[in-house]
Amino acid sequence: MSAEATVLTQFTALDTAAVSDALDACGLPPGQGGLPPMWGRPKVAGFAVTVELEPLEPLGSDHGGAHILTGAIAGAGPDDVMVVACGGRTDVSTWGGIVSVGAAARSVRGVVTDGACRDVGQARELGFPVFARAQVPVTARGRLRQRSTGEPVLLGDVTVRPGDVVMADEGGVVVVPRERASEVLAAARRIAEREAAIEAEVRTGVPLPQAMRDARLAGTEAK
Repeated sequence: MSAEATVLTQFTALDTAAVSDALDACGLPPGQGGLPPMWGRPKVAGFAVTVELEPLEPLGSDHGGAHILTGAIAGAGPDDVMVVACGGRTDVSTWGGIVSVGAAARSVRGVVTDGACRDVGQARELGFPVFARAQVPVTARGRLRQRSTGEPVLLGDVTVRPGDVVMADEGGVVVVPRERASEVLAAARRIAEREAAIEAEVRTGVPLPQAMRDARLAGTEAK
């Protein structure tokens, strides 16, 4: 396994709450909600492949939706997560069944879209994780066009750059700058270990205030 794949495996062993706390501790933007999995309870971590979409003006002026995402998907691989920015728009789909098939064929780990999606049943059958703001049946064709690919984009209020680590689970989405991935990962692992120890103590009957105090005496405080 490559060093990069190992980093992703280590992130996947955590949850977004621990990573969000680690981002806080490192002075970075924390995680965000409002991007739930559209089926099941998947967890993904991968390097961001970014795409930004924008309205097609005038509406329906060409087949602007015909080639949305296809080039970015063709260049993505098994360590990647697609990140689609659309300003939170939920009245038109930014991700659908055909692109799920294409991404799954490339072994892409999943997609996080700051917009709506459709064809969720198809994604579920493929086992392809989709995290989105909403579902809507309306096609992007004639309504959206691709503004950029491989450029920094906004996911909510957080900037995602190509290659950043993006992790998503049922608890939310976190974005870790690539150059600080090791630092954030180490902090997140410490947090997860500390909270697991507190939980274990509480389950054996130790009062919660005492368990929390023990954590502080160990040099770090549970969040």
